[in-house]
Amino acid sequence: MLRRLTLLLCSIRRKKLILGIGRHGWNDERYEMGSFSTWHWLILLVLLVIPLIFVFRPPPAGPNRFGPSPMPMTFGEAFASFFRNYVNFRGRASRSEYWFSFLFVSASSLGVDTIDSRGFLSLIWSFVLFLPMIAVSARRLHDINRSGWHQLLSGFFPIGSILVIWWYCTSGRDAT
Repeated sequence: MLRRLTLLLCSIRRKKLILGIGRHGWNDERYEMGSFSTWHWLILLVLLVIPLIFVFRPPPAGPNRFGPSPMPMTFGEAFASFFRNYVNFRGRASRSEYWFSFLFVSASSLGVDTIDSRGFLSLIWSFVLFLPMIAVSARRLHDINRSGWHQLLSGFFPIGSILVIWWYCTSGRDAT
């Protein structure tokens, strides 16, 4: 039995263990283990190149086109602004407004998750906080003279997510 298993493993190594299902059954010669198809390269190219286009593209020149510079806020002011500007996608949000709002959303979501074991209350709370978080994120990107649509880059993980977090941490731009 051990001899048969050893012979099988040696023959697999010699043949490179062909995997996949093709027209000819399980051992179709087109699908080799370890091969990288054109589709794999295309997906990799899309996930890496599209976010990098936005990384190296500078924001528009000139003064900030989204309004006057925002003032730094305390936690209470940021909390009030978070719900007062519930669906306000215009204007700008300072770093303190964004990060205090993020802290509130994270802490409150953690609290609701610990209270509700079934997840129903957590789902409702997530729906309540979804639009204001998108709005404050868009206003935060406006502060660095970028469009709020750049939030969508976070879907291109990991490059896009790192880029968007970097932009959230960048100070606002007012220079010409």
